[in-house]
Amino acid sequence: MTPQSILLGICAGAISAIVFVSATTGPVLSRFVLFLLTPFSIYLAGLGLGVLPAAIAALTATLAILAITSSPATALVFAVSEAAPAAVLTRLALLTRGEEQSREWYPTGRLVTVAAIFGGLFAVLTLILLGADVDALTKALREVIEKFVTTELPNIPGAPPIAANQIDEITATTVRLLPAVMAIAVMLTSLLSLWLAGRVTLASGRLARPWPDLALLELPRGSSLAFMIALAISFGGGIVGLMAGGFTGAFYFAFALLGLAVAHSVTRGSPWRNFTLSAIYAALFVFSAGTTLVLALMGLGESIFGYRRHVDLGPGSHSGPDSDAGAGPGAGPPPPSQT
Repeated sequence: MTPQSILLGICAGAISAIVFVSATTGPVLSRFVLFLLTPFSIYLAGLGLGVLPAAIAALTATLAILAITSSPATALVFAVSEAAPAAVLTRLALLTRGEEQSREWYPTGRLVTVAAIFGGLFAVLTLILLGADVDALTKALREVIEKFVTTELPNIPGAPPIAANQIDEITATTVRLLPAVMAIAVMLTSLLSLWLAGRVTLASGRLARPWPDLALLELPRGSSLAFMIALAISFGGGIVGLMAGGFTGAFYFAFALLGLAVAHSVTRGSPWRNFTLSAIYAALFVFSAGTTLVLALMGLGESIFGYRRHVDLGPGSHSGPDSDAGAGPGAGPPPPSQT
């Protein structure tokens, strides 16, 4: 690793820290966009320069946030939700084995699964920081929601007033959904930044691995079982049920992505392909909850029954458990670290 790579890694970490801190102020929409782009510079350093610059960027960003906020809890949240996933996912994305002509890259489906695990862990960490029991969590969330209603809501045009009893209802719903939403947010941030950094490095010619065929995404064996176990535990209630809800939400999102991949793969060669996919993406924006549920069920069905095996996906396509078929990162059996 050259001194230039070290310097660029430090700069990437500083940029990530600045974006993260900036995401705490300003309009809600700009906060959301900045939050999504927080780890982008770390992923860019990893995919463009290598694993060590990504680790340096992640460490620099975490230390910078600790220095700026003087809050170990904030730095820990950033490390678990942004820095650690970026360092690990870039490491795995560049993991390979074999000779040049038969090189095998880490399957993209496993990258999605690792992002889901980080999402679940972040939900667990947040629950612990917020009180580690349902009553303390409910009290803390009610204070946050009440503060938002009194300070932020009046600044939103057309926002209706919210009474005290409605705050209680919103709090109860938020407590149930918060772990899953937090896990999905971390997954979305990680995978979006990884994808965007991959496209940038691919366009620049610095991406070490070939671009994967994302339509042939497959999740590892056991993903459906892990999802069902987490879902069952989440119905048990209590703080353990809420923690399991974080992993449930993360794997739910993973299966929704798999369902979207199924839609892309089975429509190949169809004259209705463009119309079908446009309708699906439009439905995601208009009826997001219902559409993601349908996609997640499609993905779960594919993971269990493997119905894409019975569809002609084109020359060179191949589908099998625990691998991403087709050209690129999905090709071949899993890498040594996973066998």
